[in-house]
Amino acid sequence: MIGLGSSTVTIPPPWNHQLHRLRSTPARIKCESGGVPLTKQGHRFLSSLAAAAGVSDPTTANRLIKKFVASSPKSIALNALSHLLSPRNSHPHLSAVAFPLYTKISETLWYNWNPKLVADLIALLDKQGRYDESQALISQAVSKLKFRERNLVQFYCNLIESCSKHNSKQGFNHAYGYLSELVCNSSSVYVKRQGYKSMVSSLSEMGQPNEAENVVEEMRKNGLKPSLFEFRFILFGYGKLGLFEDMERMVCEMEIEGFEVDTICSNMVLSSYGAFNALPKMVPWLQKMKTLQIPFSVRTYNSVLNSCPVIVSLVHELKSLPLSLGELVKVLNEDEALLVKELVESSSVFDKVMEWNGLEAKLDLHGMHLGSAYLVMLQWIEEMKGRFKVEECVIPAQISIVCGSGKHSIVRGESPVKTLIRQMMVQMISPMKINRKNDGCFIAKGQVVRNWLCQLMEENLSLRIDREQI
Repeated sequence: MIGLGSSTVTIPPPWNHQLHRLRSTPARIKCESGGVPLTKQGHRFLSSLAAAAGVSDPTTANRLIKKFVASSPKSIALNALSHLLSPRNSHPHLSAVAFPLYTKISETLWYNWNPKLVADLIALLDKQGRYDESQALISQAVSKLKFRERNLVQFYCNLIESCSKHNSKQGFNHAYGYLSELVCNSSSVYVKRQGYKSMVSSLSEMGQPNEAENVVEEMRKNGLKPSLFEFRFILFGYGKLGLFEDMERMVCEMEIEGFEVDTICSNMVLSSYGAFNALPKMVPWLQKMKTLQIPFSVRTYNSVLNSCPVIVSLVHELKSLPLSLGELVKVLNEDEALLVKELVESSSVFDKVMEWNGLEAKLDLHGMHLGSAYLVMLQWIEEMKGRFKVEECVIPAQISIVCGSGKHSIVRGESPVKTLIRQMMVQMISPMKINRKNDGCFIAKGQVVRNWLCQLMEENLSLRIDREQI
């Protein structure tokens, strides 16, 4: 038991018993991709909590929580709580203190009751089997909102979405029942539409896209036309299960309803194909995007290249990386080579991430996974060589490659993209170095980079001539 002010909160067994095994190993707090990124203060706090858990000392944990909340600004305290509540929190044993942390935060003068935060906490408690606490929070929320139907439906929507993200089946079923009853009894179009929207998305998230389709039919019967939002979630729900015929059927139904296939839908389809190694299906879809003039995005690159096993292996092993598009294609199998060809032939992504003017030429790799960053770097090298060949080319004063410092990486401060780019720079004997003022950026003088690339082109030409003579 941990006492927090006037409240007494039970810390479940994972906190008290399992963590003593961590005693000999210093805790490293990670932030999974897609999770809630932590502030530096949050990192220190969770590291302290992990150490306290390692020696099985709930009294120390209680003191740390109390001290952290008392000394932290509102944004810092809520950031740490949100991280613990995230389904992508890579330290689930620390999520056990989310409830006592919330309890302490709720006692502060600055705290305003937040339905989204409470819904996330309820979903986590339900997943942990702490049903009494979760039910008490639901009752409290309903008591606060029962005379404000719009606010109540938003709370139930938050709750069902949180339960689906945590894959809490019992919590999801209860939340679905609450929301379904409210939607059924309400005469408000707003309440019905918001409720149906969350029911469709959450059912699809829980692997029940067929049930989500039934909800769409119920919408129609109640005079509500389904939106693009519902179609997207259902087609992705089928895609994640590998039910490609149903996914493609939903795309056709969406078009019949008058909705255009866009980049978001396309990325969902590509991601679904890739998850089941259906690379031959991805090529015609990329070609369809070009035909329909659907622009590629960074996520398009990520979805496609994360599905290419040879490329994934290359960028993770970092051994003798091919350093040109030609060299890369030679080591790829036919399916991967065709996918790379389709991506490279479309310049929509590269044109967005590449800036060029007299002061600076900048390549921005933010948001790219390793395969995407690697391919864009190869495109960048080809583009820079082509520009520097032209005598009239205005050489920028500075050239930079922005790859991030790792704030959103699995281990804070360790950027896999930066590691990849550094390896490529080393292999190519590049003059570009990490910027002392910004460690997430490689920089060099424009003229120096031009001389380096021109030298590379001369060396490649000499090698080609030697091979031809042999």
